[in-house]
Amino acid sequence: LFGVVVVTVDGDVIAAGDTEYVFSIQSVSKPFTMARVMDEEGYAAVQEKIGVEPTGMPFNSKLAIELIPARSVNPLVNAGAIAAVSMIDAANEKQRLQTVQKNLEAFAGEPLKILKDIYESEYTTAFGNRAIANLLYNHGRLYAEPEESLRVYTQQCSFGINAKQLGVMGATLANGGVNPVTGKRVIQEEIVPRVLAVMQSAGFYDESGQWTAEVGLPSKTGVGGGIVSVVPGKLAIAAFS
Repeated sequence: LFGVVVVTVDGDVIAAGDTEYVFSIQSVSKPFTMARVMDEEGYAAVQEKIGVEPTGMPFNSKLAIELIPARSVNPLVNAGAIAAVSMIDAANEKQRLQTVQKNLEAFAGEPLKILKDIYESEYTTAFGNRAIANLLYNHGRLYAEPEESLRVYTQQCSFGINAKQLGVMGATLANGGVNPVTGKRVIQEEIVPRVLAVMQSAGFYDESGQWTAEVGLPSKTGVGGGIVSVVPGKLAIAAFS
């Protein structure tokens, strides 16, 4: 399976290959939830409560939480992404998940569903991420109950998406926060450069420097097989394999 999609800021979609195949979004979801939190709380709140520095360590590192004063470090590693979910303004777990889902759908321009088999598989084996959530809570760097945050985060990563939808999500960032297909504003324009900056510095985790040198585009990977890259003001490229 392999597919590539280009979506322009004018809403044009150029697709080749297996671009309708649904896969789990996984960590490609992280910058979009980060964008929602920045939009609601402001960049300063994310910088203060999570951080924006690359860790230089694996994406699921527990050592980084102990060594780096910010603990959660940045919203694109697992620790920071779980913290970002916990920062979403919600009265309960159901509302938290609904906000996450509606935000991803606003970026994609289409309804999305959780792949239940993926979620159940990941949640029942989430011992590493559970440790991360509990460590963050212990250090005062998680802003909702740990298990709730873990469940919502794991469901966020389990949404099914195809390359075309992912391309539209990226193109929404390229278009200054306006979905080029639906025409609806998803996030404030002033948030977009901050989101892209974190994607540039941490979207490929500890290989972000090499990616920046060779490709030079703000991007995000996911273990589900998806990658999205943004050319600000012009287009997004989404690939799946």
